[in-house]
Amino acid sequence: MADHNELGKLGEELAVGFLQRAGYDILQTNFVFQKAEIDIIAQKADILAVVEVKTRSSLDFGNPQDFVNPKKIKLLVKAMDQYVTENNLDFEVRFDIISVHKNGKDFIIEHLEDAFYHF
Repeated sequence: MADHNELGKLGEELAVGFLQRAGYDILQTNFVFQKAEIDIIAQKADILAVVEVKTRSSLDFGNPQDFVNPKKIKLLVKAMDQYVTENNLDFEVRFDIISVHKNGKDFIIEHLEDAFYHF
C-alpha cells in the first residue's frame, strides 16, 4: 500500500478513536454508494454525524479540511441520503470534518462540526 494510503487509513483510525472518546457510537466506516464514500457515520444522542476525514503529513499545502470541495460535498449528501433511506432512519444529520495532521511524532486532530450545509 502506498504511503499516502497508509496515512489516510491511520487518520481514519485516529478519527474513530477520537469520536468514541467523545461519546459517539460508530455506526459504519467506509460506506460506499455509487461514486461516494463516507469515511465515518457516527451517532451521538439524536444526531447522525457524517464525518469526512482528511489527513495530511504536513500543513505545507494548507489545512486538511480545505481539500473538501463542492463536488465531494454533493457526493457525501447523496450517499448519506441513501444510507438514511435504506436504514429507514429519522435523525438529524450533520456533516463534519475531522482534520488530522502530523506534528513531529504526534498527530493533531481537529473536529469541525457542521463543517458544511447540504443543499
